[in-house]
Amino acid sequence: MPSTATPQTPEPILLHVDGGAKQDVQPPDPQAKAGRRRGLAAGIAGGLLLAGVLGGGYYLRQVAPFESTDDAFIDGHIIGISPQVSGLVAAVHVDDNQVVHQGDLLVELDSTDYQVALSQAQGAEAAARGKLAQARAGVVAAASSVLEAQASLHSLQATFENAETELRRQQGVDARARSQKDLDGAIATRKTTGAALERGQAQVHLAEAQVVQAQANVTAAEGDAEKAQADTRKAQVNLDHCRIFAAANGRIAGKAVDTGAYVTPANPLFQIVPTQVWVVANFKETQLKYMHTGQPVQVSVDAYPGLALTGRVDSIQSGTGSRFSVIPTENATGNFVKVVQRVPVKILLDNDKLGQLAPGMSVEPKVRVRS
Repeated sequence: MPSTATPQTPEPILLHVDGGAKQDVQPPDPQAKAGRRRGLAAGIAGGLLLAGVLGGGYYLRQVAPFESTDDAFIDGHIIGISPQVSGLVAAVHVDDNQVVHQGDLLVELDSTDYQVALSQAQGAEAAARGKLAQARAGVVAAASSVLEAQASLHSLQATFENAETELRRQQGVDARARSQKDLDGAIATRKTTGAALERGQAQVHLAEAQVVQAQANVTAAEGDAEKAQADTRKAQVNLDHCRIFAAANGRIAGKAVDTGAYVTPANPLFQIVPTQVWVVANFKETQLKYMHTGQPVQVSVDAYPGLALTGRVDSIQSGTGSRFSVIPTENATGNFVKVVQRVPVKILLDNDKLGQLAPGMSVEPKVRVRS
């Protein structure tokens, strides 16, 4: 019969320890070691599975529904302030980064010359109005002359008709019953009254022409008066431009003016940066498939890491950024290399919690393109 091998129990190993005593040490059990290995492998596998589940959940909830870019910045209107007239700066009431409100007085120019010009214009306007009044009075006088000439003409017409009647009566009398002297007198009277009638008619025409001339004088005087009034208004506007006011709420930036400087309309004094800002995000063209206006946006600001802003997509530019550059890219050169283009997307912020967002600041928006 074959012999059955009996497992040999490992003999204990005797170790000497300090003091001369001996201690028994049992060798490791292979089965227990293998069990520990299997448990460690199972733990690692479970950890990897849990990490995969958590990572997949994070991706599905925090990555997949969003499109983001770090090529984005704060933008806003920048209002350049320049004088409308030339002159010496008498006073500057603002400084760099100062908050101003619409209507605040910013700069005052020396207004002496413009005050004098306004006084001269007002004097010229008064003279023009006086001439206009004279011209209108001339129309009234000319019209009266017409009435007078017409009345005189009516009188002459009656005298001429009487002379004409007397002449016909003398001519109708028998030659034996009239004297030659009476006939000659009637003829002379008719000629005299006829000439007077013609002069009267001429006087009427002359008076009527004088009315036309007077009316033309009124028109010319009205033009002069309107020009003088416009000159006065211009002088007043120039005087008003010596005081420069804020056109909007905002902060002063780029101040380049001081008291005593001579400025002209070509000299920029400073800029006003309004408080209303927005985000311009340059997304890759491959990110725009599901993007449209109205989608919610989360915005983080590099300057304020703890600041969380929200907003919405306002509009997507009709064209890539390179298409609107000063020198557009020309691809018809034979050395074309495809480059993913970027399209500016305007994002309106719901609020500016700090009130310190300024054009040019870097931000990173995340647009939820899928629910």
